[in-house]
Amino acid sequence: MEFITDFYLFLASVLLISLSGVLLPGPLFAVTIKKASKNKTAGILIAVGHGIVELPLMLLIFFLLSKFTIPPIVQVGVGLIGGFLMVFMGLQAFRNRNKQDETAVNMKRESILAGAWTTAANAGFILWWLTIGTTLILNAKLFGLLGFSIFAGVHWLTDFFWYTVVALLIFKSQRFWTERTRMGITLFCVVVFIGFGAYFMVSALWSLLA
Repeated sequence: MEFITDFYLFLASVLLISLSGVLLPGPLFAVTIKKASKNKTAGILIAVGHGIVELPLMLLIFFLLSKFTIPPIVQVGVGLIGGFLMVFMGLQAFRNRNKQDETAVNMKRESILAGAWTTAANAGFILWWLTIGTTLILNAKLFGLLGFSIFAGVHWLTDFFWYTVVALLIFKSQRFWTERTRMGITLFCVVVFIGFGAYFMVSALWSLLA
């Protein structure tokens, strides 16, 4: 599989993919809405809880990949599966663009625990890291441990920034998100997911045929 070799271009792709993933409503977003209605700092705490689960998983994947030589065919498979999943998520987001997120959240624990628990219990989160996330980590390996650390920081800071801002906005005004705003965010996510998904799939196939 052909990876992005320019570090700054790679970081830009990480930022866009991470932002697209976090912008799509899901269980963690629903938890943020619930907690933020009573606490304007809920987003910060939820992002910390999310990181408690996510960062060790990222390190585990990175060091496992570092210990073993990944056969080219496996890299191609990861690229194809990750790319397909991204395209699928983009198409699903477009298909459900007019549906309201009605995720029910009934958590009474503190925000950090809510963030950690919701992340750990989300099968989609694990699947994302085993496919799309693993593809990004394979690319980050080209830049060594420092490159991976910057990648991990950028990815987590995207979550941190988004949930912090969402919590503040919801706390101040729960009517902030208009239908036009929600639709614009969804379409942005669709374009980024399908675009990068197609890139991963085409580059993987190109490596296989080369």
